[in-house]
Amino acid sequence: MNSTSWDKLTGEYTIFLRLEKSLSENSIEAYINDVKKLDRYLEMTGTLTEPEQVTLNHLKGFIEWINKLGMSPRTQARVISGIKGFYRFLLLEDIIQHDPTALIESPRIGRKLPDILSVQEIDTLLAAIDLSKPEGQRNKAMLETLYSCGLRVSELIELRITNIFSDLGFLKIIGKGNKERLVPISQKALKEIDLYRQDRRRLPVIHKEAENILFLNRRGKKLSRVMIFTIIKELAKKINLKKKISPHTFRHSFATHLIDGGADLRAVQEMLGHESIITTEIYTHLDREYLRDTIIQFHPRS
Repeated sequence: MNSTSWDKLTGEYTIFLRLEKSLSENSIEAYINDVKKLDRYLEMTGTLTEPEQVTLNHLKGFIEWINKLGMSPRTQARVISGIKGFYRFLLLEDIIQHDPTALIESPRIGRKLPDILSVQEIDTLLAAIDLSKPEGQRNKAMLETLYSCGLRVSELIELRITNIFSDLGFLKIIGKGNKERLVPISQKALKEIDLYRQDRRRLPVIHKEAENILFLNRRGKKLSRVMIFTIIKELAKKINLKKKISPHTFRHSFATHLIDGGADLRAVQEMLGHESIITTEIYTHLDREYLRDTIIQFHPRS
């Protein structure tokens, strides 16, 4: 590193991200790596500058450098976002008086709209599950819960039996950064879970650390993310679905169908566990895209 000052401040920034922002270790590592890229660039160009002495010109040179490295606009935008976060932290801590990143713009990357499934496609996928197989009812309960509650795949595989409040129609979800939220669950999903729990009781063994985990594999252990992806991919293949789907597709579909039906954006943000409403707003863009396509297809003047 350029100096111990970079080392010291990135160390303090790490603690801030962990304690104040409650970020996962993977996210923290990504942010710190972005700052290290800037330090590496300054060192490489012979600019022995402390973090608090970095200017707009230094940053412009850095952006030119990462652009020449052949990074995609999306990766460049992420790196710039990481640097901006570091300097906002320095400003917050009164280490700097002026933020040199304030005038830096991220490259335009365009908003990538996720694939979504129609209600009919979800019903067709669920109907394709072979309930005669031992894992059939478990898979149906899982996918119904994914769609009914808009869960992340990590939240689904960590779902605890003691966090299901059937009488109230809610699940308690531990989301990103260990943040808790209550999510409504449909009666249909609860019914599928009840049916699956009868099968779960018949498992030959349930490992101690998985006793409170709802969805288990046949060895009585917690399911992996890869397993959920595989189940969904195989079902899509079975019904000859041409869309590229993953567990996250159910979450996107949940949000889009709610907003299509007139749900309040803030309520959807709360249910999805998004920290910023800007993240939730992608679904209003999705909706507009659908409206535009519908007008092009059906309007007599198109």
